[in-house]
Amino acid sequence: MRRRRADRREPMPDPKYRSKLLGKFINMVMERGKKSVAEHIVYGALDIIKSKISDQDPLEVMKQAIENARPLLEVKSRRIGGATYQVPVEVKLERGRFMAMRWIRDFARNQKGKPMREKIADELLNAYKKDGPSIKKREDTHKMAEANKAFAHYRW
Repeated sequence: MRRRRADRREPMPDPKYRSKLLGKFINMVMERGKKSVAEHIVYGALDIIKSKISDQDPLEVMKQAIENARPLLEVKSRRIGGATYQVPVEVKLERGRFMAMRWIRDFARNQKGKPMREKIADELLNAYKKDGPSIKKREDTHKMAEANKAFAHYRW
């Protein structure tokens, strides 16, 4: 058994824009190891964003959408005595981005009746405009942390 935590691996940048964040998002969209399919989906979504918002770079729109959906606080279960408390903790930058990308991906997958590139483009545009389900999820997470602020002293 390892006694130390393994070193973090840097994500590979995507081949088109050379962005590590976009490379991570492509890996997140990928299913069953089919990276070329995931690249077509994400690049297609960025093309749709470019056609809808022509005055801005689609990569900047995606970065801003992820930043808008990124939570600052979350709750973690902590067992003290016989009771389990929901303790609010701050979210690190990397985990916050991961959660935002996961929420955007999952809400896009749950939509029906459109191709995946359109669904991801819609979710990214909604998050960019600060509305939609991923922003609502972020607000709910913040409300939960605010409601359990009394247990913040149990933070570890």
